[in-house]
Amino acid sequence: MTRDLPSAQRFYTAVMGWEFRDTGDGLSVAFLDGTPVAGIGAPAASPGLPVAWTPYFAVDDADVAAARVRERGATVAVGPLPFGTGRAALAADPDGAVFGFWEGGVIPDWSVAGDGAPAWLELRTRDAFAAAIFYGQVLGWADGSPGCCSVSYEHDRVVLRHGRDTVARISGGAVEADPDPNVRPRWHTHFHVPDLEAAADRATALGGILASPVRTTAASRSLTLRDPDGALFTVVAPNAP
Repeated sequence: MTRDLPSAQRFYTAVMGWEFRDTGDGLSVAFLDGTPVAGIGAPAASPGLPVAWTPYFAVDDADVAAARVRERGATVAVGPLPFGTGRAALAADPDGAVFGFWEGGVIPDWSVAGDGAPAWLELRTRDAFAAAIFYGQVLGWADGSPGCCSVSYEHDRVVLRHGRDTVARISGGAVEADPDPNVRPRWHTHFHVPDLEAAADRATALGGILASPVRTTAASRSLTLRDPDGALFTVVAPNAP
């Protein structure tokens, strides 16, 4: 969600190479090489929504998902309401991390992981195991249904996979009760880019801010950015020899 949709489109077109198609209802879908990768919205009817990248999880029944959220002591902040071709809701988990869920059709090939722009989603929270139980019960993770995700606990993190693709990670630990969005419980979105420095240079030239140092692993290099409207996201590039 953003305050200025045309400005956000210009920023992410330059930084990420996305092309946008308006769908109505103040929502624009980003495509990379013809594949849908993200949505940016500036709905006039909901001026109080935070400027942020927020994951939306597909569900069979939004009313059932909303009831499960409330039953577990969490909050449904908006909806479920008709939106586009389906129904959507915005919620916060018991630790305050904001997420959405969606009932309805999904554009073909819209997914996380693989070679597309969304690399993975990450929840940074206090108790990874408790969070995994909450989301598993609300969203039906690892319930044995056809096409369902699998959940495992690896290296102090909960890992969610769909087939062989890692789509989300939940990390627990020293998250302080602090208003700084870098440390409070929240979902964070990672996007693939071919060149980390080039993406960072384009972002800062258009008013974005570098929000972290470069982080390096054996397989990748990553950097967190803040767009001109304040939304945080991370870009990830291969760590070439």
